[in-house]
Amino acid sequence: MSEVALLQIIGMCVIGVGIVILLFIKGMFLRVIGFVAMVLGAFSLIALSVPQMASLPPAVETFDLASVKSPDDLASIGQKIFFSKGQCALCHSIGPSESARCPDLNGIGAKLAPEFIYESLTQPQAYIYLDFRHDGVPKEYPARMPHIDKDPIGLSKQEIYSVIAFLQKMSGEPISVKVEDIMGPAQEQEKAASLKVASLSSIPSFEKIEKTSSVDR
Repeated sequence: MSEVALLQIIGMCVIGVGIVILLFIKGMFLRVIGFVAMVLGAFSLIALSVPQMASLPPAVETFDLASVKSPDDLASIGQKIFFSKGQCALCHSIGPSESARCPDLNGIGAKLAPEFIYESLTQPQAYIYLDFRHDGVPKEYPARMPHIDKDPIGLSKQEIYSVIAFLQKMSGEPISVKVEDIMGPAQEQEKAASLKVASLSSIPSFEKIEKTSSVDR
């Protein structure tokens, strides 16, 4: 029996006890207790009837070195991170929005350099952006930008620059973020090793060459 089913049975038992008290007991204090028990049991059953959804952590986007070959590949990964692990769309809009809790990112890739965007994401308090959407004195946005490279979001350098590549592509700008610029030494060695293996696999083996030469003789 599941926990939800068990709680539903307990709730129905509480309601049943309340009904029995109201029907067979004349004491005012006990009748009040019975009524309260019925109300609490009814609320419990209503709450338990609402479908429950598990709260799962955001999906982690991994870099497949074999597939990331161009800035457009980075932008595709950055788009996924923007709407999933990065949680950017929770506060930022892409286009004018009166309800956005943070600045509009439409065209931001054409206005700001990648290094400036990176600093704004990792050191958000270095620059304060004011809300000019309303009349009167501009105010600070209601939501405060978190340090995107720290918990609870914790994007890596590669993930942040892939998001920047997405913002540049979304703005109609040429993507200036290069794959080789954001790879760490370990990733570069891994990619170099994979390229070396691929090149060696295309070379005929020594035994095959020896057999070919003997046939020619």
